[in-house]
Amino acid sequence: MTQALRGHLAMLLFSFIVAGSFSLGALAAPFIAPAALNALRFVIAAVLVGVVALATTGIDRSALRAPWRYLLMGGVFGTYFVLMFQGLKTADPVAAAAVFTLVPVMAAVFGWLLLRQRTTGRMIGALAIGATGAMWVIFRGDLAAFLRFQIGHGEWIYFWGCVAHALYTPLVPRLNRGEPPVVFTFGMLCGAVVMVGAYGFGDILGTDWLALPGIVWITILYIAVLSSAVSFVLMQYASLRLPSAKVMAYTYLVPSWVILWEAGWGRGLPPPFILLGVAITILALVLLLKDEHA
Repeated sequence: MTQALRGHLAMLLFSFIVAGSFSLGALAAPFIAPAALNALRFVIAAVLVGVVALATTGIDRSALRAPWRYLLMGGVFGTYFVLMFQGLKTADPVAAAAVFTLVPVMAAVFGWLLLRQRTTGRMIGALAIGATGAMWVIFRGDLAAFLRFQIGHGEWIYFWGCVAHALYTPLVPRLNRGEPPVVFTFGMLCGAVVMVGAYGFGDILGTDWLALPGIVWITILYIAVLSSAVSFVLMQYASLRLPSAKVMAYTYLVPSWVILWEAGWGRGLPPPFILLGVAITILALVLLLKDEHA
C-alpha cells in the first residue's frame, strides 16, 4: 500500500468521525457553553494521546523545541471547535456540514500562501463545483436567499470557524520538524488546553458539571476520543502524505455522513432538493481525488 493511499484511507475514516460531531454537537450545544465543553474535551484528548505517544514512539526532548508552534496550532483548532458548537446552537447539522465543505477552497489558498502548493485547473474546477453544492445546501436551494446572501446566524458563526480549520491543515507540514504525528498531535492538544482554557475560564467555573444531561457527556467523550484524539492523528498523518487541498477534499463526504447520522437518530432524510446539493459535493470529491497523471 502506497503512502498516498494510506493518507486517503485515513481521511475517509476522518470524514465519518467528523460527521458524528455535527449530530451530537447539535444535541449538546443548548446545555453547555462551547468553551467549557471544548476545554474538557481537549484535556481528555491530550491525556489519551499523551499515553499513546509514550507507549509507542515516546516523547523525545527535541519535540519540545519551539513550543509556540503548539500554542499557535492549538489556538487555531480550538477556535474552530468553539465556533462550531456556538454555531450549532441554531444551525441545522446538515447545513453546518455543508459550510464545512467550503474548507477545501480555503485550504487550497492557505496551502499556496504557506507552502506554495500549486493547484491544477482541474482541482480549481472541482473546488468550485464543491462550493456550489455547499451553497445549494446552505441556502436550501433558494436562489433569492442566495442573491440576498441570507445565511443563518449559526451557519455564519461556524463559517469563521471553518476559516481557522482551513488554516490549520497547511500549518501541520509547515511547523512539523520531524515529530511523529502522535507526538505532534499531543503538543497541539496541550496548546489547545492552554488557549481554550484561558479563553473560557469563566464558563468553566460557571458550569454546573454535575447537572449536565447525559447527551452532553456522551458528546464530550465522543469528540474527545474520536473527534479530537483519533481524527487529529488521522488528519496530521494524511497531511504529511497528501497536498492540503486533497486532504480537505474529504470534507465533501461529511454532509452525506451527517445525513446518515441524522437518519440513525430517527430524524428522517432532508428534502430531495437538498440532496441534490449533497450529490454535487460528492462529484467534487471524485474529481479532486482523480489521479493527476491519468
